[in-house]
Amino acid sequence: MFIGFVVFTAFVLIAAFLLAQPVHAQSKGKGELRIGYQKSASLFVLQKATGSLEKKLAPLGFSVKWVEFPAGPQLLEGLNVGAVDVGYVGEAPPIFGQAAGAKFVYFGYDPAAPRAEAILVTKDSPIKSVADLKGKKVALNKGSNVHYLLVKQLEKNGLKFTDITPVYLAPADGRAAFESKNVDAWVIWDPFQAAAEKATGARVLADGVGGVVNNYQYYLGARDFVKKNPKVIGALFEDSVAEGIWLKKNLRQAAELIAPLQGLPLDVVELALQRYEFNVKPITPDVAADQQKIADTFFELKLIPKAIKVNEAVVLNAQH
Repeated sequence: MFIGFVVFTAFVLIAAFLLAQPVHAQSKGKGELRIGYQKSASLFVLQKATGSLEKKLAPLGFSVKWVEFPAGPQLLEGLNVGAVDVGYVGEAPPIFGQAAGAKFVYFGYDPAAPRAEAILVTKDSPIKSVADLKGKKVALNKGSNVHYLLVKQLEKNGLKFTDITPVYLAPADGRAAFESKNVDAWVIWDPFQAAAEKATGARVLADGVGGVVNNYQYYLGARDFVKKNPKVIGALFEDSVAEGIWLKKNLRQAAELIAPLQGLPLDVVELALQRYEFNVKPITPDVAADQQKIADTFFELKLIPKAIKVNEAVVLNAQH
């Protein structure tokens, strides 16, 4: 598939930087790239379905092992303990991970997707605005990207995080609590968001649109693996760029490949794909600054134990 000049140039910059890393030599011989992914990571799911990455890495003598996690925080833990080499998550998990001392680096991001996460209420809920959440139980996956969305939406509507009762649940348990009305609202991301909308008529109370949050998605790698295997990381980046371009141009076909692996109806997957962007790019100073705002907010709310500097984990910081 054709990769535009600008995108290709971005890839070359990444490869050039990674290849320039001192001391650490490129791993030789056969190896294995262990990828941590979530079912919500549709591009990785597509790559797994098509085997595109396996083909890309074969000339380098690398195979691919796909390791599934229920959500971003668990994936970060897997990355930290050495169970996987790279992963793809939302905004919040890397912040919690860095605050906990996890050794990883950001090496790419997908553009903003503010509609791909939302605060949901049931179709017959009396709750009509975010302000109505005061005193209510709200389910969310602690430390995930929706954690920040909830904080910012509450702030926008004159509420503090302490004004609601958070109920920390992984996506599957959150869906069950939401449908049984054991919680008053659920903050969730696609494709779980789209699934709830289609299956239950859940209403979007609020999402990230309007500058509330960007909802970037990040490519992360174990620091040592990224430094020792620049060609592998470069191949992963190149394949993700190409497959992302194809996905956005062929939404229905992509959904047909992804849906069986996500265990979701075709129309749900197609809706979710419409709300995400998949044009992976190198980390920029502005993106790192946006991530720093989230980190600062979480520290102020005492959600992380110490202040962190996001730039210390940005692998491309040296080239800007």
